[in-house]
Amino acid sequence: MRFTSLVIELIRARPRLIVWIAVLLQAAMWLFVALVFYRSPPGTLATLLAFGREYQVGTDLGPPLPVWLADIAYRAAGGHMLGVYLLAEVCEIATFIALFHLSRAVVGSQHAVLAVLLTMTVLAFSSSALDFGPLVLARPLWALLLLHSWQIIGQRRGNAWFAWSIEAGLLLLTTPAAIFLLLLIVVFAVTTAGGRRTLRGLDPLFALIVVAVLALPYAVWLMRAETLTMPALPQVAELNARALHVAWLLGGLVLGAAAIPALTFLNTGLFAGKGEEPPIIYRPPVEPLARTFVYFFALALPPGAVLISGLLGLDSVAGGAGVVLVMSGLAVVVAAGDLIAMRRARMLRMVWAAAVVAPAAGVVLAVLFLPWTGTGEIATSMPARAISDFFDESFARRTNHRLRAVAGETQLASLIALHSGRPHLFIDVDPVRTPWMNQTKFSETGGVVVWRASDTAGTPPPEILKRFPGIVPEVPRAFEWLVNGRQQLLRIGWAIVRPKGT
Repeated sequence: MRFTSLVIELIRARPRLIVWIAVLLQAAMWLFVALVFYRSPPGTLATLLAFGREYQVGTDLGPPLPVWLADIAYRAAGGHMLGVYLLAEVCEIATFIALFHLSRAVVGSQHAVLAVLLTMTVLAFSSSALDFGPLVLARPLWALLLLHSWQIIGQRRGNAWFAWSIEAGLLLLTTPAAIFLLLLIVVFAVTTAGGRRTLRGLDPLFALIVVAVLALPYAVWLMRAETLTMPALPQVAELNARALHVAWLLGGLVLGAAAIPALTFLNTGLFAGKGEEPPIIYRPPVEPLARTFVYFFALALPPGAVLISGLLGLDSVAGGAGVVLVMSGLAVVVAAGDLIAMRRARMLRMVWAAAVVAPAAGVVLAVLFLPWTGTGEIATSMPARAISDFFDESFARRTNHRLRAVAGETQLASLIALHSGRPHLFIDVDPVRTPWMNQTKFSETGGVVVWRASDTAGTPPPEILKRFPGIVPEVPRAFEWLVNGRQQLLRIGWAIVRPKGT
């Protein structure tokens, strides 16, 4: 009797169960990392929450939906970052479940499991799991949009138009790259016979109306915003630098997807044992339109996004690597054929698990060991709660008023703005970014100005003294990192601007 591993049998018999187990375990792993090893939010998440507190229709961070959702999740969790981390993981789970349903419609349930597992290795390396923002929220919306696009074009399901229109409108409220993504769907629909057939009814018109209604407030804000400018196209002298930037971005995408060719190579006959009869995972034949759909969005999206990023001078890939590479696993499964032999299944499982766990393990090792090298700071090791509590209580004791605003170094000020009192963030170096607060209003309400202290006297940097000429620096406050190691304590210089009338 031939032995077949339990995992292979579960893929054959219970494919949906395997997907849910893998996705939930990955989400639980990242939540554990965040709750144990993160004392402050990753990336620019603290600034995002400070902007979300104001509920502006638009800011320089982009469309408002990610900013609003982050603040709602933060408030729902009682002012704890757990709510935002859960929201980020819900987006991750929704992305993979939507991808599973799309893959099942194209290659069947069993091969859909392989597509999801391969895509998990790509997103683990190429995109952040906890730094909630436009790039994280766009992933499930784009996956759902692809799912309902296929239902409309490939399966002729007219009832999917309403969901498609809602997702398209929400995507426009999430990322500036939404126009490019929606344009790709339009191009596919116009250039294929099945797509043109779906555009002949009234449903596309109704969907367009729904999308316009959802995006109208942000579109009006864009037209009225006087501070926003379109990125300039590169000059001839900049072409070489832009070309290198494009190559760098493209190399990052290739590196992020490196686990897929590695797993594919390990599953070739070169590693098969003598006389081994590997288990076969079967699928029904893929129809030509489905094959074209998968290849189009897997192969046209990455170079298009990279080219746009290069032309506009963007620091990252337009739409985010998680959006650009979400179809890569399904494309490989479609290209693999109707029969996929699982050779050396135990080795494949180990390599896949290592690829999924490696980013989280890298975060943990960096937090625990990098402080001992003394080469740099770990931003997530800042004691955010202790910092915000100290400055809120100090301001209340000195002025008998609640802290209403905080200015100075944006990273530190954003952490203080996370306090339960939620003071306003004032980016004094560029006041246009925070239209809810200006220098005059800050002087009236009072607040705290913070900076990195470079000496024991807490002397403010010259640029802060220029913007706040009357401040009197206090004794710097030192805070411990999560792991101090060989690093110096985090010393924050500060000064109080008293409210007028006190």
